[in-house]
Amino acid sequence: MTRPARGFTLIEVLVAVAIFAALAAMAWGGLSAVLRTRAHLSAAQEDFTRSVRSVSLLERDLRAAVARGVRGNYGEPLPALRGEADRVELTRRGFAHPQDEARARLERVVYALDGRRLRRGRYAVLDRAAGSTPADTVLRDGVKSLRLRYLDVAGHWLEAWPPRDAAQDLLPRAVEFRLDVDGLGEVRRVVELASTLDAATPVGRAP
Repeated sequence: MTRPARGFTLIEVLVAVAIFAALAAMAWGGLSAVLRTRAHLSAAQEDFTRSVRSVSLLERDLRAAVARGVRGNYGEPLPALRGEADRVELTRRGFAHPQDEARARLERVVYALDGRRLRRGRYAVLDRAAGSTPADTVLRDGVKSLRLRYLDVAGHWLEAWPPRDAAQDLLPRAVEFRLDVDGLGEVRRVVELASTLDAATPVGRAP
């Protein structure tokens, strides 16, 4: 005698659905946690990469500093490197012109904090005209402080450069900078500059 087919009862269906829902919720919670962790790690990696790039750029520009003063917006002479405790402006070598133009491969750059943003500015020309402003790039936000000091030939650290009555084309022996970044802490570097002055074109004339 054939036994009649037996289906699931309503209680069994509800229990099965409840178990499936619980397992799905657990799986989604785990997947959501993985995605959040991945996003957090990705953001942290991006922040770290921007910090490394900022430090590397500043180091590179300082190492490439040359003893070439420039003219300011009003024709006033500016030193080859003009530094304060929280900003630095300098002439650097190694600037590559597009299309390999036959022009000086020198560039004037400036680093400074704008609120909590570290900015790098690039001037289109060395000797500026009235109204000239640098093209700024935000290298890193979330910067608590930027502190610099400058080593003179006598081995003394100074809070500003150049020293009073020093030649405008005099470069410091080294520059120390400290960059305090949210989530990373303070990064300190001491960058040695060229020990001898390059043959520089007098201020106001094209190199």
